[in-house]
Amino acid sequence: MTMLDDRAKLLLKALVERYIADGQPVGSRTLSRATGIELSPATIRNVMSDLEELGLIASPHTSAGRIPTALGYRLFVDTMLTAERGHMQTPTLAPDQPQKVIANAAHLLSDLSHFVGVVIAPRRSSVFRHIEFLRLSDRRLLVIIVSPEGDVQNRVLFTETDYSASQLVEASNYLNHHFAGMAIEQVREKLLAEVESLRGEIATLMQAAVQVSTEALTQAQDNVVVSGERNLLSVSDFSSDMGNLRRAFDLFEQKAQLVRLLDSSAQAEGVRIYIGGESKIVPMEELSVVSAPYEVDGLVVGTLGVIGPTRMAYDRMIQIVDITSKLVSNALSHK
Repeated sequence: MTMLDDRAKLLLKALVERYIADGQPVGSRTLSRATGIELSPATIRNVMSDLEELGLIASPHTSAGRIPTALGYRLFVDTMLTAERGHMQTPTLAPDQPQKVIANAAHLLSDLSHFVGVVIAPRRSSVFRHIEFLRLSDRRLLVIIVSPEGDVQNRVLFTETDYSASQLVEASNYLNHHFAGMAIEQVREKLLAEVESLRGEIATLMQAAVQVSTEALTQAQDNVVVSGERNLLSVSDFSSDMGNLRRAFDLFEQKAQLVRLLDSSAQAEGVRIYIGGESKIVPMEELSVVSAPYEVDGLVVGTLGVIGPTRMAYDRMIQIVDITSKLVSNALSHK
C-alpha cells in the first residue's frame, strides 16, 4: 500500500491535512494550491482516481471533491505524520488521591482535545485478607473474598465434586493460613507448585476459588472515567447523523468495551492509534482512538486516551495523550 510515488504521497498528504482542517471534500484546484507544485488539473484528477482505486480516498456523492477513508488516514498517520513538539503549553496535574488524579486527567484530555477523554483507573494488586466457602446446595458453593480494605466480594462456584463442610473449612484454612496478604496472582503460582502435596479434590477446589477471586477482585477495580461525551454534539461528523451519535454514546455506556480497547494499548509502548473501526472493539468507521499507557513507579498500571472522529488533528492528539500519560505517571508515583 505504501508503493505510492512521491507525487501521489504529496497529494494524499495535502488532501488529508486540508480535510482535517476544513471538513469539506477537497477538489483538484484546492489541492493544486495546497501543494504549491505545478500540476495540471488533469494530472491531479488522474492521481486522485488512482488513490480512490486504492481505497485511500472516496468521493461523496454530493461533491466533486474527495475525502480520506480510514485506510487513507492510516497511511497518513503511519508514513506522513510528524508529531509537532513545543506548540502546546504544558498543562499541570497535581498529585492527589488516585481517583481524583484519574478524574482530573479525563477532564484534561477532553478539555485539550475538545473530544472525549477516557482513563482506566490503576489496577491495585489483587490482594485478599480472608477467604471463606459456604455450601449453597449440591456442587454449588458461595466463595466470600475479603480485601485488605474490607471490601467483600461474593461469587457462586459450581464444582464437579460435592464437598463436605469439613473439606470447605480445610480449604479455607489452608488458603488463609498460607496465602492471606498475598496478591492473588502469587497465590495461583504457589498453588501450582504445591498441588502435588495437596489432596486432589481440595487442590481443585482451591484453584477454582483462586480463579473466581481473581475475577472478583479485578472486576471490582475496573474503573473507567469518561469525560466530555457532549463534545461530540458539536462535531459536524456526528451532529448531522443521530445514528452515529447514538452508537458513540452507547459505546461510552458500555465501559467493559472501553476497558478491553484501552487494555490492548497497555501492552504497547508509547502512543497507539486506532482509526475508523480498525479495532473490533470499536466497530465504528467514524471513530478514532489515540491512547497510551501510564505508569506508577515505573510499572504500567493503566491506560488513557482520546476518542473522537476520524477527522481529527492526529499530531495534536498524539501530543495531548503523550503529555497527559506522563503527567498522570508523575502525579501517581511516589518519588
